[in-house]
Order: sequence, then structure tokens, then C-alpha cells
Amino acid sequence: MDRAIQPPLNTFAGLSLVLDRVAESRDESVWIVEQARSPQARYLLLDGAGEAFLHRDRDALRWLDANEREQWLDDLRASLLGMAYERPHFLLVVDDTGRIGELEHALDARRMSLRGAGLQLAADEAGLFAYAKGLSHWQRETRFCAHCGAPLLLVAAGHRAQCTNPDCARLHFPRTDAAVIMLVEHDGACLLGRQAGWPPGRYSTLAGFVEPGEALEDAVRREVAEEAGVIVDTVRYHSSQPWPMPASLMVGFIATAASRQIRMRDHELEDARWFTPEQIADGIADGSFLPSTRLSVSYQLLAYWLRQQAGLELDALVADATPG
Repeated sequence: MDRAIQPPLNTFAGLSLVLDRVAESRDESVWIVEQARSPQARYLLLDGAGEAFLHRDRDALRWLDANEREQWLDDLRASLLGMAYERPHFLLVVDDTGRIGELEHALDARRMSLRGAGLQLAADEAGLFAYAKGLSHWQRETRFCAHCGAPLLLVAAGHRAQCTNPDCARLHFPRTDAAVIMLVEHDGACLLGRQAGWPPGRYSTLAGFVEPGEALEDAVRREVAEEAGVIVDTVRYHSSQPWPMPASLMVGFIATAASRQIRMRDHELEDARWFTPEQIADGIADGSFLPSTRLSVSYQLLAYWLRQQAGLELDALVADATPG
């Protein structure tokens, strides 16, 4: 982007600081065309798998301008992302594998997944990549009307899909699956779990999807009870993170347990245990404990708790334990 912004607490979050989604203008077709042809227009390019085009020699998105779009990709539908830095930003998706290779060469670009690029891109570009990936996934997966089965037509600059059956004509909107992720604490220790396929020593906060008719706080209590058999009392909000892999919103909480009794019920976890700040610090130092990657809100929940409980900085603990 043209200038950097202060990184937000969670990766992919804070996009509203730089982007106006101009939702009120998505149906103004003449205005959309004008913006798309503007010399100020920028195009974020994704392939069919949701990987973005980056500069080959640096960690930054390889944006296309209006002339480059007209030269190589004028046949593709553009979806409006919004206005950032007084410039219109659009999304283009290239599904043709042959064209992808040609574009990589012509643009001197490389491709990278959102998970891989999340911590390498500037905060604003990471957020725009996540936004574009979530929107493109919904567009790709939402092809037919859920009510009558007729084909759908994308409208509103790519943000709605309308049923083409005139007797139905229902509108479909992008969906986000809410999930809760929580650090559970009790008397100076926190509850962390691990799944069988994770690297040795990796422990993370518990998480799970919200079920129909369920409040977020109730989802926290249910998931902790199901996964670890621990009864949660109070629940307080911490932060949230868009997680379009493929279409989730992670809502982070700090929860307090009524006791430390663990009884894993649904067998989703290989292990769950209570850790004190000292055990976490010592485990990171000797390599027996691996926190989640900095990409996830789980890392930020643990960082917050360590700072509040013991004045420890998770970033510093990880950096000190990293060879070199």
C-alpha cells in the first residue's frame, strides 16, 4: 500500500482503519464502472485456490493498475473491495491455470497462501488479502439457489447473488461462520490443549464453532465442557479475528473455570492440562512447549494472559528461544 498502518492486535484485523467498503454504492453500476476504469484503480489478484500474487522480490501484494487489468484480464469480472487511501480497490480471480503461469511471468510475481503471507505482509495488505479471499470463496461456493436450485447471478459489485428464477429471485449474502476461542484460567494457571497431529509440545487455547440458537458465552461454556470437561463460570470478551480459511470469524474470550478437574469428553483433544506462567516460560526456553503461531488469536490470548498474570512478554520468550 502507499503507507503503513500501525499493526492491529490480531492478524487480518483493523482493516476499517484504512478501508471504506462503500456498501451504499455497490448497486451504482455506472459509478462502479467509472471507478474500475479510473487511473487510480488497483486490483488484487487471486488464483482459483485463493492464493494472492505477490512481488517476486519482496513481501508485498503485486497490485494491478487499470491499464494492466485492461491488457491482461479485461474479460474477468471485478468485485469492489472499497476505497483505501482515496483509491478504489477491486478483486480479480483467475481460475485458468495456463493464464496464471503467464501472469506470474508478465507481472514478475509469485503466489502465496493467506496463511503463509499473513505475517509477512503489511497489516493493511494482510487485511485486504483476507477480505478478498473470504469474498472469493463465497462467490465460488455459492453458485445455485438454496431454495429452488436455479443458477445465481452475482450483483452488487460481487457482494450479493440473486436467483435467476423469476418466480424465486431470492438474494443470497456472504456468510461467516462464528467460532469462539478462549483462554480458560483458574487461580494462576490456564487451560491449554493439543490435537494429535500437532508438532510435539504444541498447546493452544480451546476453540469451537457456535451452534444455532447459542450465545457466544454459552458456546464458550459448552465447548470447554465438551473438550475438557471443565466447568466455566465467567466469560469476558477479548478480541476478534477474521479467519477466512475458508469462512470463519474467531471471537476470543478470557474465561474463568469453577475448578481444575479435567475429563475429556468428545476426544477431539489428545491432551489438556493446566499451565502456570512459569511452566510456559520454562517450556518455551527448553523447547518442550510450543505456543500457537503469531498468526492466530490464540497467540494473542496467551500473550495477554502472561502479561497480566506475570508481566511476561510472549514475543520476547519466543524470540529468546529461537536459534540465531
